[in-house]
Amino acid sequence: MSTSKPYLIGAGVAVAAALAAFASYTATKPAEPGTSVVAGSQSTGVHPELEAYARRDGTDPLAVGRADAPVVLIEYADFQCGYCGKFARDTEPALIEKYVREGTLRIEWRNFPIFGAPSEGAARASWAAGQQGRFWQFHKAAYAVGAKEKGFGKERLLALAREAGVADLDRFGRDLDSEAARRAVAKDQEQAYALGATSTPSFLVNGRPIAGAQPMETFTEAIEAAKREAGR
Repeated sequence: MSTSKPYLIGAGVAVAAALAAFASYTATKPAEPGTSVVAGSQSTGVHPELEAYARRDGTDPLAVGRADAPVVLIEYADFQCGYCGKFARDTEPALIEKYVREGTLRIEWRNFPIFGAPSEGAARASWAAGQQGRFWQFHKAAYAVGAKEKGFGKERLLALAREAGVADLDRFGRDLDSEAARRAVAKDQEQAYALGATSTPSFLVNGRPIAGAQPMETFTEAIEAAKREAGR
């Protein structure tokens, strides 16, 4: 089940303990929603080992922002996740406007389908749209208000691709069902599971785990802290 409630990671916690906590945050939901996961010192919760999860591939169609941006936000999400949709509509565009456009932030998407076959199909479809440079347009269409209620069957995925401006729908259909799409989605899933993530959305900001569709202020705090540290 998706959750927007945060998990607090204390300063000085070992990486292994942090990942165990990250994996179990849905079972230990704090009573106060909206609490920042970046508590106390701005360096709290930073684990350099997790920074290696950023791919920084300038040719990655499922990413936006400079490959050499000082801060990388990795998002692990499912197209059937309501809280992922909330983040996509309410927070992500503001982060792009405020930080990506100025070169501070790079956002890297990871498909993390956890709600069965429709989620898997939507994940592969998003990858297929990305092969024609239309991932983010597909992302926007799939996360529009009411979109997930229409389902993610094959015809619906084609309709979303058409809405996203995918030029070659025949190629889209082939890519959607390809082994390459399955491998790409599986690679993203494996990375999320290696982190211990069990729910969506989950994020890393330069090694800081953030659980759930937190308010803009939580991401701003983490990005500003990471930016300062990257400049040292």
